[in-house]
Amino acid sequence: MHFRGKKYREAAALVEEGKAYPPADAVNLVKKVSYSNFVGTVELHMKMGLDPRHADQVVRGVALLPHGLGKQVRVLVFTSGEGIRLAEAAGADFVGADELIKRAEEGWLEFDVAIATPEVMANKVSRLGRVLGRKGLMPNPRSGTIVQPNDLGRAVRDARQGRVEFRLDKTGIIHVPVGKTDFEDKALLENMASLVDSIQKAKPAGAKGQYVFTINLAPSMGPSVLVDLNQALTLKVA
Repeated sequence: MHFRGKKYREAAALVEEGKAYPPADAVNLVKKVSYSNFVGTVELHMKMGLDPRHADQVVRGVALLPHGLGKQVRVLVFTSGEGIRLAEAAGADFVGADELIKRAEEGWLEFDVAIATPEVMANKVSRLGRVLGRKGLMPNPRSGTIVQPNDLGRAVRDARQGRVEFRLDKTGIIHVPVGKTDFEDKALLENMASLVDSIQKAKPAGAKGQYVFTINLAPSMGPSVLVDLNQALTLKVA
């Protein structure tokens, strides 16, 4: 650890090497080992017993975090006709079709979640794949962001509440934020419980053997904390 900075070494000294902490203790500790001079993000990292090279072992889905992510989520809705009224009534920040698509093509991406209704998606939004896909903003039915007009209210509310997407990366790990370092312990714990539960329910058909190997929590700046696997997998969602 000689190549690490002084702040990191001091924070790492608080973490017992090789120890798997009970979830509540891990949540409390990950806040203590954060040494950023800003309010950092707490991320959950799950090493999975999956091979991302096989399509039937790729896990992907959405979780709703009961306490959100600690930031204002800007929601854009690509829709037309009655969908415009419904999206605006639900509180979407940006609503429309042609004008918004043109702005996105020109590089405007000042939103956090993009939702689309099927007819606009198929005829217009689909051409934004290169622009939105690189930023993870492309509406997708698997992530619940392509919905019928009468479901726009729910979709916008979900996005506001703290909807996060999870997906297995090429190294077989899932990385997802679960909140901020200034959250109360209970809020972080409940967000983690909701995320872990959603990932377990999304177990792909091709999964073999042990599904989850390890779970760690880590701040934006600071060492990670190993979480007791069995206790984390049995957390109850309130």
